[in-house]
Amino acid sequence: QVQLVESGGGLVPTGGSLRLSCAASRRTTDIYAMGWFRQAPGKEREFLAGIDWSGASTRYADSVNGRFTISRDNVKNLVYLEMNSLKDEDTAVYYCAAVRAGRIPGTQRRLYDYWGQGTQVTVSS
Repeated sequence: QVQLVESGGGLVPTGGSLRLSCAASRRTTDIYAMGWFRQAPGKEREFLAGIDWSGASTRYADSVNGRFTISRDNVKNLVYLEMNSLKDEDTAVYYCAAVRAGRIPGTQRRLYDYWGQGTQVTVSS
Protein backbone atom coordinates (compact mmCIF):
# COMPACT_ATOMS: atom_id res chain seq x y z
CA GLN A 1 0.00 0.00 0.00
CA VAL A 2 1.27 3.48 -0.80
CA GLN A 3 -0.24 6.89 -0.27
CA LEU A 4 0.54 9.73 -2.64
CA VAL A 5 0.22 13.46 -2.04
CA GLU A 6 0.89 15.97 -4.80
CA SER A 7 1.91 19.57 -4.27
CA GLY A 8 3.28 22.50 -6.22
CA GLY A 9 0.35 23.32 -8.45
CA GLY A 10 -0.87 26.84 -9.04
CA LEU A 11 -1.30 29.63 -11.53
CA VAL A 12 1.58 30.22 -13.94
CA PRO A 13 1.89 32.49 -16.98
CA THR A 14 2.15 31.09 -20.46
CA GLY A 15 5.75 30.16 -21.14
CA GLY A 16 6.51 29.81 -17.46
CA SER A 17 7.77 26.91 -15.38
CA LEU A 18 6.49 24.93 -12.45
CA ARG A 19 7.70 21.96 -10.45
CA LEU A 20 5.26 19.46 -9.02
CA SER A 21 6.16 17.13 -6.19
CA CYS A 22 4.64 13.85 -5.13
CA ALA A 23 5.31 12.54 -1.64
CA ALA A 24 4.94 8.80 -1.32
CA SER A 25 4.50 6.87 1.86
CA ARG A 26 5.39 3.22 1.44
CA ARG A 27 6.88 0.25 3.16
CA THR A 28 10.64 0.36 2.79
CA THR A 29 10.66 -3.16 1.33
CA ASP A 30 8.40 -2.24 -1.56
CA ILE A 31 9.49 -0.82 -4.87
CA TYR A 32 7.33 1.28 -7.12
CA ALA A 33 7.42 2.68 -10.60
CA MET A 34 5.81 6.10 -10.75
CA GLY A 35 3.95 8.19 -13.25
CA TRP A 36 2.36 11.58 -13.78
CA PHE A 37 -1.00 12.02 -15.47
CA ARG A 38 -3.29 14.96 -16.01
CA GLN A 39 -6.95 15.51 -16.66
CA ALA A 40 -8.48 18.60 -18.19
CA PRO A 41 -12.21 19.34 -17.91
CA GLY A 42 -14.21 17.14 -20.24
CA LYS A 43 -11.19 15.09 -21.26
CA GLU A 44 -9.77 11.70 -20.41
CA ARG A 45 -6.93 11.37 -17.94
CA GLU A 46 -3.76 11.22 -19.98
CA PHE A 47 -0.30 9.86 -19.31
CA LEU A 48 2.49 12.40 -19.21
CA ALA A 49 5.61 10.75 -17.86
CA GLY A 50 6.80 7.61 -16.13
CA ILE A 51 9.94 6.63 -14.24
CA ASP A 52 11.21 3.26 -13.11
CA TRP A 53 12.24 2.38 -9.60
CA SER A 54 15.90 3.24 -10.08
CA GLY A 55 15.23 6.48 -11.91
CA ALA A 56 17.39 5.36 -14.81
CA SER A 57 14.53 4.84 -17.24
CA THR A 58 11.91 7.42 -18.13
CA ARG A 59 9.15 7.69 -20.67
CA TYR A 60 7.20 10.71 -21.92
CA ALA A 61 4.09 11.49 -23.89
CA ASP A 62 4.78 13.25 -27.17
CA SER A 63 2.82 16.27 -25.98
CA VAL A 64 5.30 17.02 -23.19
CA ASN A 65 8.54 15.44 -24.40
CA GLY A 66 11.28 18.00 -24.25
CA ARG A 67 9.31 20.31 -21.97
CA PHE A 68 8.62 18.15 -18.92
CA THR A 69 11.10 16.13 -16.87
CA ILE A 70 10.27 13.43 -14.35
CA SER A 71 12.71 12.52 -11.60
CA ARG A 72 12.70 10.84 -8.22
CA ASP A 73 14.52 10.79 -4.91
CA ASN A 74 14.03 7.40 -3.27
CA VAL A 75 15.71 8.51 -0.05
CA LYS A 76 13.14 11.25 0.41
CA ASN A 77 10.33 9.24 -1.22
CA LEU A 78 9.62 12.07 -3.62
CA VAL A 79 8.83 12.19 -7.32
CA TYR A 80 9.02 15.41 -9.28
CA LEU A 81 7.63 16.76 -12.51
CA GLU A 82 9.54 19.74 -13.80
CA MET A 83 7.43 21.61 -16.35
CA ASN A 84 8.86 24.24 -18.67
CA SER A 85 7.53 26.29 -21.58
CA LEU A 86 4.02 25.84 -20.27
CA LYS A 87 1.13 26.34 -22.65
CA ASP A 88 -2.48 27.25 -21.98
CA GLU A 89 -3.46 23.72 -22.97
CA ASP A 90 -1.36 22.33 -20.12
CA THR A 91 -4.07 23.55 -17.75
CA ALA A 92 -5.42 20.51 -15.91
CA VAL A 93 -5.45 18.62 -12.65
CA TYR A 94 -2.17 16.75 -12.35
CA TYR A 95 -2.03 13.36 -10.68
CA CYS A 96 0.79 11.27 -9.35
CA ALA A 97 0.42 7.50 -9.74
CA ALA A 98 2.30 4.42 -8.58
CA VAL A 99 2.45 0.73 -9.30
CA ARG A 100 4.32 -1.93 -7.35
CA ALA A 101 6.84 -2.78 -10.03
CA GLY A 102 10.38 -1.96 -10.93
CA ARG A 103 9.73 -1.02 -14.53
CA ILE A 104 7.40 1.54 -16.06
CA PRO A 105 4.28 -0.50 -16.80
CA GLY A 106 3.05 1.60 -19.67
CA THR A 107 0.93 4.62 -20.40
CA GLN A 108 -2.53 3.32 -19.64
CA ARG A 109 -4.27 4.56 -16.55
CA ARG A 110 -5.45 1.06 -15.57
CA LEU A 111 -1.85 -0.10 -15.16
CA TYR A 112 -1.32 2.10 -12.10
CA ASP A 113 -2.74 1.02 -8.75
CA TYR A 114 -2.33 4.04 -6.52
CA TRP A 115 -3.25 7.67 -7.09
CA GLY A 116 -2.91 10.98 -5.38
CA GLN A 117 -5.72 13.49 -4.98
CA GLY A 118 -4.38 15.75 -7.72
CA THR A 119 -3.11 19.30 -7.86
CA GLN A 120 -4.48 22.02 -10.13
CA VAL A 121 -2.20 23.68 -12.66
CA THR A 122 -3.56 26.68 -14.49
CA VAL A 123 -1.60 28.28 -17.32
CA SER A 124 -2.88 31.61 -18.45
CA SER A 125 -1.64 34.40 -20.64
